[in-house]
Amino acid sequence: MYQTIITDREAGQRFDKYLHRILPGAGNSFLYKMLRKKNITLNGKKADGREKTAAGDSVAIYFSDETLAKFMDRGIGGDTARAAYVAEDAVKCGMDEAAEYLSAYHRLPEVRILYENDHILLADKPVGVLSQKAAKKDISLNEWLIGYLLHKGDVTADDLIIYKPSVCNRLDRNTSGIVLCAKSLKGAQMLSELLKNRTLHKYYQLYVKGCIYEAHMIEGFLVKDERHNKVTVIPAVSPDMSTGRHAGGTEQGSEGAYIRTAYRPLKPEGDKTLLEVELMTGKTHQIRAHLASIGHPLLGDYKYGDKAWNDIYQKKYHISSQLLHAYKVVFPQLEEPFADISGRTFYAELPDLFRQVSGQAEPCVKP
Repeated sequence: MYQTIITDREAGQRFDKYLHRILPGAGNSFLYKMLRKKNITLNGKKADGREKTAAGDSVAIYFSDETLAKFMDRGIGGDTARAAYVAEDAVKCGMDEAAEYLSAYHRLPEVRILYENDHILLADKPVGVLSQKAAKKDISLNEWLIGYLLHKGDVTADDLIIYKPSVCNRLDRNTSGIVLCAKSLKGAQMLSELLKNRTLHKYYQLYVKGCIYEAHMIEGFLVKDERHNKVTVIPAVSPDMSTGRHAGGTEQGSEGAYIRTAYRPLKPEGDKTLLEVELMTGKTHQIRAHLASIGHPLLGDYKYGDKAWNDIYQKKYHISSQLLHAYKVVFPQLEEPFADISGRTFYAELPDLFRQVSGQAEPCVKP
């Protein structure tokens, strides 16, 4: 027999989905049969699997240890004998996994926490750190987050079987600033909804080539080249807002995602301008490619930018990647349990390189 209590981190999901998380080796028909026969109960009562879990709910699974070991198989290394939650080897495996997360936490001490409550965490990611793994051997902010929560005691290795905290938006490896992280399922659902509905506003600061004096909203269509991890921006002609697809322009055969980027100048100086950008849509490399497409590439961006111009700053300030920083997020009005962040604005301080390159005193010369 196995008994557990639903925590606040796990609340808010359908009961059948919760069961699939703790019994990944069991099929749908088997689980529903066990529910009908009351071999699995919710708060001591028969359940059909469609119930929404709540913090404090009691779950009982009336299986033998052998059956539990079979269906709680996490598939680690293909060795099912080690995967049973109730088995000693599975506990060791969970501890090994936790050790990897804790190692990531200690290896990324430069990550700063800007805000944290029971459900979400706002992290300030430095340049050079991945938001999520690109390869198995990578260490990313995602592993740092879980390691931090294990170190703090907010989660245990056993908790990670049911729900793993995770980052909810990505920044490029060489883009710094605010990353939204979910500590609980409820937090993940809230952040996912805000990002989907675009009711959470994200702002960036960056340096671009040239003098800009007026704010603008620019539109276009972004086409991905997965092979080279690069995108192309097609100027907007007649966006079909119902599909978000390219509907005009010279490349009639190409399709792309509709994008909007709003920017306003903060400080024109010398051969560059410090901009604030709001992402109205969020696509891969959107800011970098969109601004480069209108003749204002980002400082330090060797993929979409001006190599000769970048080389000047690289030599003087050792800039080797784009100066792009996610510096501000603004939350909409929210109800409990998120009233503490309702309508609030959070900031991440600009990296030192921004201050160094802003030392150029000459103003832009307006044509």
